[in-house]
Amino acid sequence: MQIPLFPLGTALLPGGPLPLRVFEPRYLDMVSRCLKENAGFGVVLLKSGGETGPAQWHGIGTLANIVDWDQLDDGTLGVTALGSARFRIIDDERRPDGLNVARVEYLPADVKQSVPARYHHLGRLVEGVLGELGPHYQFVEPDFEDAGWVGYRLAEILPIGPEQRQLLLEFTDPLDRLSVLDAVLQKLREENEDES
Repeated sequence: MQIPLFPLGTALLPGGPLPLRVFEPRYLDMVSRCLKENAGFGVVLLKSGGETGPAQWHGIGTLANIVDWDQLDDGTLGVTALGSARFRIIDDERRPDGLNVARVEYLPADVKQSVPARYHHLGRLVEGVLGELGPHYQFVEPDFEDAGWVGYRLAEILPIGPEQRQLLLEFTDPLDRLSVLDAVLQKLREENEDES
């Protein structure tokens, strides 16, 4: 399957929202096609280069489906997309209009499993802040009992870098993801205690 690519400075996680401000002609055309065909586009994290020029990106990304859009006051297009399936790029090419497209294979979704008791505090943390995360989270379907869902939301909200978020996207076991995030959270707490 071939999909258009939108390389960004952030990794999109399954089930998570992605607010975008679209102004480049190639991406305006892409959004228009996606809306007409009810199709998604691939979000990949940049390794080098920029969002507007030649670039290199990671080989694993997330399909984004548009859930809302609006013409903004400055003439740009505001788009909210929601992450769905993860994919691996098989090969890619740049079209004459500058749009990158890729042939991809979709990766299996996380096996749904309950959050183990030792990580219940992580689910409670996400539940406690979800309502404060901004209007684009209205499109996120909560599932505080699912280890994969809780892990992805924590990876979105914790202050970690894009490369670490990408690594968490590439994990295949939701419990491994929760284990890493629990360690990150513990380290952040220790750093805050040291500063106080």
